[in-house]
Amino acid sequence: MNTQPIGIFDSGIGGTSIFKEIHALLPNENIIYLADSKYAPYGNKSKARIIELSIKNTELLLAKDCKLIVVACNTATTNAIKVLRTQYDVPFIGIEPAIKPAALNTKTKAVGILATKGTLSSELFHKTTDLYSNGINVIEQVGEGIVPLIEVGKTNSEEMKALLKVYVEPMLIANIDYLVLGCTHYPYLIPLLSELLPKHIKIIDSGLAVAKQTKAVLEQKKLMNETNAAPKIEFYTNGNKAVLEAILNKTFKTSELDF
Repeated sequence: MNTQPIGIFDSGIGGTSIFKEIHALLPNENIIYLADSKYAPYGNKSKARIIELSIKNTELLLAKDCKLIVVACNTATTNAIKVLRTQYDVPFIGIEPAIKPAALNTKTKAVGILATKGTLSSELFHKTTDLYSNGINVIEQVGEGIVPLIEVGKTNSEEMKALLKVYVEPMLIANIDYLVLGCTHYPYLIPLLSELLPKHIKIIDSGLAVAKQTKAVLEQKKLMNETNAAPKIEFYTNGNKAVLEAILNKTFKTSELDF
């Protein structure tokens, strides 16, 4: 069983930011990545629809014998992971905005969160925020339009830059010193955001924390792949394969990956 793959799904290509962290930390593990780009973004969909799509993705990965599933989407985690854990026996690893480290470390007592509408309006997000944000000014910003631009390969476009300028302006006025990225697509915006933000503002995403949690659960459940064989990495998308390949090609030779 230990050689069975880890399954990862996202509403599109954004979860590849999580895949990269998991692959770096667990280089022996076989991985199957599922990009549900046809239905991206999830953030503007109803909770019932997000659950429906998450179940569809889970069942596709289980059909490929995945031993653990990473829900590499903030919106799917905050809206659907509870349902997935009650319906299926495999371990699930979720992802949610890294509010805790930002709230604990802010000096200006102001933190910005850039996320989808589906994440910011979810019950899980509000519970986490309420738990850690006492006395902290949390500036929430829905990243409307960001995911569709990334999904068509316009991550570094002037259109994206103009959008981000509008979104970070209220945060700068509020004197934030931490910006939390609440969508797995958003780490690909870090170069642009670094140009727009003053140097003292720290940008946080959840990728490494998710990879560490994945490793911890594999160890706990005795599911680690301890063979030395080269891992098999597979990608599936119902969107534009070229965009997925382009975003991975910056880190890997795509000949090493199976599409």
